[in-house]
Amino acid sequence: MSQPLSADRPVTVLICALGGEGGGVLSQWLFETALQCGHSAQSTSIPGVAQRTGATTYYLEIHPRPDAELGGRKPVFSLYPVPGALDLLVSSELLETVRQIGLGLASPERTTVISSSSRALTVAEKMQLADGRASAEQLLAMVQRYSREARVFDMAAMAEQTGTVISAVLLGAVAASGLLPFAREAYEGVIRASGKGVDASLRGFTRAYDTVAAARAQQDVVLQAAQAATAAIAPPAPVLPAALAQRFPAATHEMVGAGHARLLEYQDADYARLYIERLTRVFEAERAVDPQGQQGWVITRETARYLALWMAFDDIVRVADLKCRASRHARVRREVKAADEELLYIYDHFKPGVPEFAALLPDGLAQRLLRWDRRRVAAGKSPFAVPLKIGAHTVTGFLALRVLGSLKWLRRRGSRFAVEQAMIERWLAGVEQGTRTAWPLGHEIAECGRLIKGYGSTNERGKDNLLHVLDHLATAASFETPGQRAAAIRAARVAALADDAGKALDQALVQHGAPARPVKPQPIQWYKRRPAS
Repeated sequence: MSQPLSADRPVTVLICALGGEGGGVLSQWLFETALQCGHSAQSTSIPGVAQRTGATTYYLEIHPRPDAELGGRKPVFSLYPVPGALDLLVSSELLETVRQIGLGLASPERTTVISSSSRALTVAEKMQLADGRASAEQLLAMVQRYSREARVFDMAAMAEQTGTVISAVLLGAVAASGLLPFAREAYEGVIRASGKGVDASLRGFTRAYDTVAAARAQQDVVLQAAQAATAAIAPPAPVLPAALAQRFPAATHEMVGAGHARLLEYQDADYARLYIERLTRVFEAERAVDPQGQQGWVITRETARYLALWMAFDDIVRVADLKCRASRHARVRREVKAADEELLYIYDHFKPGVPEFAALLPDGLAQRLLRWDRRRVAAGKSPFAVPLKIGAHTVTGFLALRVLGSLKWLRRRGSRFAVEQAMIERWLAGVEQGTRTAWPLGHEIAECGRLIKGYGSTNERGKDNLLHVLDHLATAASFETPGQRAAAIRAARVAALADDAGKALDQALVQHGAPARPVKPQPIQWYKRRPAS
């Protein structure tokens, strides 16, 4: 299956071809296809050193949306490929494909590889007294391991059979991959417009297109069968206990059940009970303004989602617990494609600082520790942190993670637990009050739970943004109608999610009559200058 692409990110394509194989023609065909379909594109090339000591590479970036949909905006393209940021790697020779993978250009999470399995031996391979050829099996294994999807077959032989050059065959494979948003007729039209060797090029194009399209269709059938089999044996979704199911409408059961199960696993039954109590308050508020549930109980459902995520906040106990699970080990083995007989070493790198340690301490001790760290930072020193490298595959490393992950009981006594619960209550109070005022207002405040995500500075920034919106838009600012207040909160939330720097949020706040967020002081760090040798 082709990778889903972002509508606002250019599709990145790298073409690698040896001399005389028509790499430049292929690049030009793709570029002209994009332009004729109304898409912005850019093409550059880097010449190789010689026929077999360096292929000529052609780099294209194509915007996936037509220019007509961009509202006059012009996309910004890069001139060079970035390692790990390729969507499509096209190569006419197998070892050259692996060479580009060795340079780090392909990514197993992102890159589709289209390559010929044919070989043009290197000088080093020819110099060997015996058979010095690189193993085709090893090269193919490398391509499979470092690509999201790979289409590899003998394109040189196909080009010879159809009486054309390999560039036409490569174009057919690219067209059938589905990665670029162009119809088959658009590619064929560009070939016809070239006016040179049209019939032969179309024969090669058609043969490759049909080959890849048939392989994709077969793969889709296999995937659908596998998904159906997996669904048949997959564990059922968390079921809401019958006593709780009677308290909430059916439209919310799936989300409430998932949240309840998450908090049972995260902490204990008492914590899951607190989740239900909090959610019940929101449900009662929504039922007061929408007794028949004509809005589908969206406020209760979305609050159930974001409340569960926030209450199960990440800390060092949670991280350690997740990293020593068998499912994590199996996932890593699957991601690196390790064979059953291969040993797998997993090293986890941590750098816990004072906030992470203070989070598990009582408030008095935590504040003393935090003040000590702030004095260090004010003096120009780096925040205190302990860099750790733990081998999760070793007995000592696994036991260390296991012991740390078992300290759930310590979480309730920690300073961060109290801080998080207080902030959660402020948000829930805003959801309740807003819902009882007007359903749209409560809905927008509930959706602000999306601002709480990540960990560390990202998490702190999200909480600061949420509290500022609650303090200055949900209550303090004056609006003529609740609908205007809801619109202002929605604008602020969208701006906060669109811009990590917060400039868009500040503009939205000021635009709706609220003050911009206060500027946080940033300490100056001093570094000793090393004397010249």
